[in-house]
Amino acid sequence: MDTAELTRLADCPAPAKLNLFLHVIGRRPDGYHLLQTAFRLLDWGDALSFELRHDGVVARVTDLPGVSAEHDLVVRAARLLQSYTGCRLGADIRVDKRLPMGGGLGGGSSDAATTLIALNRLWRTGIGGEELAALGLRLGADVPFFIFGRDAFAEGVGDELRPLDLPPAWYVVVAPPVTVPTVEIFAAQELTRNTEPIKITDFAASTTRNDLQAVACSRYPEIGAAIDWLAQFAPARMTGSGACIFAQVASENDAERIVASCPGSYRAWKARSVMQHPLRDWVD
Repeated sequence: MDTAELTRLADCPAPAKLNLFLHVIGRRPDGYHLLQTAFRLLDWGDALSFELRHDGVVARVTDLPGVSAEHDLVVRAARLLQSYTGCRLGADIRVDKRLPMGGGLGGGSSDAATTLIALNRLWRTGIGGEELAALGLRLGADVPFFIFGRDAFAEGVGDELRPLDLPPAWYVVVAPPVTVPTVEIFAAQELTRNTEPIKITDFAASTTRNDLQAVACSRYPEIGAAIDWLAQFAPARMTGSGACIFAQVASENDAERIVASCPGSYRAWKARSVMQHPLRDWVD
């Protein structure tokens, strides 16, 4: 495709992620938490479309209940790329929101990453992958992972990424009827912040957990109830700071059977792991 002729990029995927585990191993003087986690990409997520504008205006043309355009990471990502590169072009941005907000699936960060990747292409701003990831870190700690674009072992604040080779897997993802603010969970006084670090080479054999899960369950009992329900079928765990939970299952048929039995108070989806981000070839 000749990028010089591009005026529109439609249905650009913004995939969900799972944190297969999440350990809080310390805290920096600036208050940011030091983490270890394993990120996994899924074949399911939001989709964004971008229409080129020549007047420099960045406009979100779809409504997102509860999130103003000025606070939307998608709009902020586009304007950050504009200011960083001096680009005078703009875009109309349409967001097909499928991932639950406050679910720990990385929806906002994934949307921001897709925006940076797509507009870097549409505007021909020529930013390389590492530079684009560093720019994304200004928007959120998970954004660099989606630009990195494959399963990863993450450290630091979640931005120090190393490739992680994992076998393909099917998952069931369940959203209980609650939204969890990430800031609240990380700010909790009772949060464990001194978990012993593990090595990437020991990941598969290590006993892991999500250090945020106990805090989230104590404040939002709906999460614990959802974990108990899903654990009837396979070991279940919260992803990220919640509220969504997940379990790895043996097959697509197992996933479909569990989803079909989901209580009406929850939402459930089947999801398959993917080896790389669908837009990874757009990142140099």
